[in-house]
Amino acid sequence: MLVTMNNKPENTPESASRSRSREAENGDPRRAEGHNALERDAAELHEALSALIRLYQFRDRNGICCEDVSVTQCYTLNAIVRAGSPSVGELAAEMYLDKSTTSRVADSLVRKGYARRVADPGDRRSVRIEATAEGRDLVEKIERRLVENEKELIADFDPEVRQATARLIARLARAARDRFLRQGLLCRTSLDRPNEDG
Repeated sequence: MLVTMNNKPENTPESASRSRSREAENGDPRRAEGHNALERDAAELHEALSALIRLYQFRDRNGICCEDVSVTQCYTLNAIVRAGSPSVGELAAEMYLDKSTTSRVADSLVRKGYARRVADPGDRRSVRIEATAEGRDLVEKIERRLVENEKELIADFDPEVRQATARLIARLARAARDRFLRQGLLCRTSLDRPNEDG
């Protein structure tokens, strides 16, 4: 019987995974240090984002609700303007609302004269939602005010910091959305914004 001996160390993904497992089991100090750093960074991020979100929720309530629309109505109207003339299903997907809630929010905007239902030219059985001139003006007015607030907020930061901050927040938003969707914490028929459809 021929026995071949190979004393070279393994260099495969499986061997690397086993090595990492052994390091974790043996309490490798480098891995423990990395884990502690990640834990610390995650806690600091959570605290910073929680403080920012609380402030922005307060800002949105004061900056939007004085315009005769709720925060959810404003978000929905903004989504309608961006999309052009979405169907109720498309709007629900954009807002992460179920269709019945989306329809109620759209109806409230129609009653206030900020949106209207129009026939779908490609499907007579369907309708689409589009913003009226008053609705587009309202979105522009609110966004202009909020952008002015942002300008004051970041005016003292260097341009590189301002640009990097915007990119980082956008990246965090995409990562959070993708992770929540994978985990089933956020789905196309669930609500990820306050239900203020009145």
